Amino acid sequence: MLRIFTFLLATVFTTAAAQAGGMTPAPKEAKAHIIAPADGATVSSPFKVYFGLSGMGVAPAGVEKKNTGHHHLIINAPLPPMNEPIPANDNYRHFGGGQTEAMIDLPPGRHTLQLLVGDWTHVPHATPIMSEKITITVK
Repeated sequence: MLRIFTFLLATVFTTAAAQAGGMTPAPKEAKAHIIAPADGATVSSPFKVYFGLSGMGVAPAGVEKKNTGHHHLIINAPLPPMNEPIPANDNYRHFGGGQTEAMIDLPPGRHTLQLLVGDWTHVPHATPIMSEKITITVK
């Protein structure tokens, strides 16, 4: 009976953590934002995106260090599941080297950009750290 209770209790906590995000904690004051371009900006491609992160540090993927993470830029896509590794493709770009800026090449038109910080395994933190989604126009 004790084994069943322990299993059920562990399942409840694991499920709750998975629904919130990954298992790696992040400081409550941590915030991500896109420094540039500004929401509503018109840019020429390629253009530089500057990543902002406050309240925690940046560390490369694969480096497990408390209160750190690395950037992922989401382009024209929704947020991924918060309890799984962030996909890696043209819509979910990884900056696992700890980069804080990137040159981006997009076709003309309207595009959305959003930052999501991942832990050392590319999973969003238990309390996900993400920027607001911005819209830009590429001329």
